Amino acid sequence: MTDAAAREATAGAWPRRFLLEFSLITGVVAVDQLTKLLVRIEIPIHGSVTVIPDLLNIVHVRNTGAAFGFLNAVDFPYKAAVVALVATAALMGIALYASRMSSHERLARIGLALILGGAIGNLIDRLALGSVVDFVDVVLGRWHFWAFNVADSAITLGVAAMLADMIGLDGHASSTV
Repeated sequence: MTDAAAREATAGAWPRRFLLEFSLITGVVAVDQLTKLLVRIEIPIHGSVTVIPDLLNIVHVRNTGAAFGFLNAVDFPYKAAVVALVATAALMGIALYASRMSSHERLARIGLALILGGAIGNLIDRLALGSVVDFVDVVLGRWHFWAFNVADSAITLGVAAMLADMIGLDGHASSTV
């Protein structure tokens, strides 16, 4: 088979190889952005709706910092641009790493797809709004967790999948990390 024939034969294989990952990324971004839009439309900023008393509220808060509100209370010139730039660089690094994984590393690839979907969802907010919309508010007694969103949940599940892959819970330990 000539080089040109080999390239033509595998040209369509790359997108099919990553169909699950693209679907996960697209699904996470779509659900994340839809839920954030509904929160922005239905709940005033700093408003709250009780879903399950003393356990779960839907709130409308904005995170101008990084993960878990890191740098949220810090203000400096061009903060939104700096945080968005750092997030974009991290997103590009994760995407590059994911593109180099072999097809047999399925759990790790799913984990990275969830992380990418979440990172893209939060980056869209940072670029469009200058902050990330967070709305899930969990309260357990006196313990109050940071508000989070669908993107944050996807990132957390993605990290859990990566850790499960690293310790071999899918039947083998990949060499991804």
